[in-house]
Amino acid sequence: MRVDLSDRWPLPDSPGLRDELIAAYADETRGYHDTLHLTEVLDRLDELAAAGTSYDVRAVLLAAWFHDAVYDGERDAEERSATWAEDALPGLVAPEVVEEVARLVRLTETHHPDDDDANGCALSDADLAILAAPAERYASYTSSVRREYAHLDDEVFRAGRAQVLGGLADKEHLFHTAYAREQWEAAARANLERELDGLQA
Repeated sequence: MRVDLSDRWPLPDSPGLRDELIAAYADETRGYHDTLHLTEVLDRLDELAAAGTSYDVRAVLLAAWFHDAVYDGERDAEERSATWAEDALPGLVAPEVVEEVARLVRLTETHHPDDDDANGCALSDADLAILAAPAERYASYTSSVRREYAHLDDEVFRAGRAQVLGGLADKEHLFHTAYAREQWEAAARANLERELDGLQA
């Protein structure tokens, strides 16, 4: 799905890199991890900031842009996305920002930030906020995820998806910021339980 993200890029003097990233997210082979997903993550970060959640805006926004820059269903996609950031950002931002962006991108593989990691908590919560989506959007999300794994037969996909969702459901908290726990946790738990029940039926 193509979405106009041109005004959401935090480095206005570097439109070329922005366009490369947009093209990656807009790749027609993607299902869920597309420009709509990136837009929603950016929207949720804005929502967290408006609610008073503190984080380093530039670093976290850049990490959001890069977090699924590479996505092909392979396990090392986050690592390759982080490497892209490490290769592309030097000279555009300070070295410590490059380091932080890459760290945050790698964190999205597990979504297990430390409690005192304000940047990691914000990005993780924004990335997982889809789990709390209303029923129609959640159904669209799960269908999009299935399309990304169309190469797997139903049995293999259902087992893998159940493992991923079970790991999330076993977390003490899905979300790490106070706002996300208050606003999104209950809805996300209900969606996870409903989807897991369907997968295991």
